Order: sequence, then structure tokens, then C-alpha cells
Amino acid sequence: MIKRLYSLPYLLWIGLFVIIPLAMLFYKSFFDISGHFTFDNYATYFTSTTYLMMTWNSVLYALIITIATLLISYPAAFVLTKLKRKQLWLMLIILPTWVNLLLKAYAFIGIFGKYGTANEFLQFVGLGRTQLLFTDASFIFVAAYISIPFMIMPIFNALEDLDDNLVAAASDLGASKWQAFSQVVWPLSLNGVRAGVQAVFIPSLSLFMLTRLIGGNKVITLGTAVEEHFLITQNWGMGSTIAIVLVVAMLIVMGLTREKKGA
Repeated sequence: MIKRLYSLPYLLWIGLFVIIPLAMLFYKSFFDISGHFTFDNYATYFTSTTYLMMTWNSVLYALIITIATLLISYPAAFVLTKLKRKQLWLMLIILPTWVNLLLKAYAFIGIFGKYGTANEFLQFVGLGRTQLLFTDASFIFVAAYISIPFMIMPIFNALEDLDDNLVAAASDLGASKWQAFSQVVWPLSLNGVRAGVQAVFIPSLSLFMLTRLIGGNKVITLGTAVEEHFLITQNWGMGSTIAIVLVVAMLIVMGLTREKKGA
């Protein structure tokens, strides 16, 4: 009885802010812009080259951001576990997450702008000013920068829980450093990698603020399409349909990267 009482706030939270909103989105996805019940929204989505291209772009950008973040975060997390004041350094890495996303986006607009810090440096070294803002590269760079703490934390925790005696035993048995890493450290840290991939890939599928401010609307994703339909075209039915597709895609990613208890 007491356990049920303690779980009540959690169940209320899930019901009010997860289940009910998703149910409303699903319901709204079956209505057109005039309020008539229809299946055309889903038919349009799966037959439209535009929407399918947006889907491809969303997955591709999310994949690139996730891979770039992983390539930076795993070595960083590995080095962090070897430092004396690891918790202090980890806190410094997490600290930028306390800053509002909008503020960080505007900061990068200043850095990548025509007369920003990056272009000033390029001019200083003799390369001249170039268009850095409103490009795919700047969008991926900023998205990866913002996502790094969310990838580092689960990987750091997985590596921190790793028994050093296992690595020492591998070395005693004649394994090289690379063999010890690939056969011992990497497999035992995979659950942390999976959690990090979920924390980065899933939000990256629905990015829309950075596509506006950093990508300059040149980067078009499903998140951008949802924003357009809800705020500009007022076609809430189509916007809800795209949102439902995003939710299903996120559930698939969660299923593919779910933590394996036996690992």
C-alpha cells in the first residue's frame, strides 16, 4: 500500500505529461486542416517525396551528430576516469548544460558570424573571412557541442564502474593495451555507450531551434516541419502526424539501443 502511495506522483506525472499529450497528438493526427476526420495525413506523409526527404535528413543529421559526439566523448570519459580530480573535471564538462539552449545558440551566432571570433581568427592567419554561419557544418558542430555532456556522463559512469582488475588480468595473460581495450573495456562499457546514444540521437531527431538559428533554415528536419505546421500553416493534423512518426522512430531507437542486463 505504501509503495503504491509513493508511486502515485510518478504515475500522475507520466499520465499528465506523457500519455495524455501523446494520446492527443495521435487523435489530432486523424483530422485535416478543416477539422474533418481523415487518413490522408498519413497517406501524404508516406507518399510525399518532401516528407520522406525530411525524414532522411533528420536521421542522417542525428546519426552524424551522434557519431561525432561519441568520437569525442568516449576518449574524454576514458581520460576523466584516470584523473585525480575526476569529479571536478566532470562538473566543469556538465556546467554548460546549466545555460539555456537559446543563449548558447546566440553565443555561437556571435562566434560564427561574419565578424565573429572564428572569422577574426581565420583572417588573422591569412585565410580570410568565410561563411561559417548558416551551414551544415556549423549546425552539426553546435549540436554536437551541446550534446557532448549527455554522451560523456553515461560513458563515464560505465567506465568508472569497470573493475580495474579485469584489465590487469588481461595484461597478465599477454594482451596488448589495444586488445585489453577492445576485448575487455569496450564490451563492458557498451551499456554506457547505448545510454549516451539514446540521450543524443533521440533529441537530435527533432531539433528545430538550432536549424533556425545556426542552420539558417538551410537544414530542414522533421522537427522544423512540426514547428512549421503548428505555428505557421496551422495544419495541426499534419504536424501531429509528423510528431507521431517521430515518437515511433524514437521508440525504435530506444528498442535497438536498450541496455542489455547480461552485458
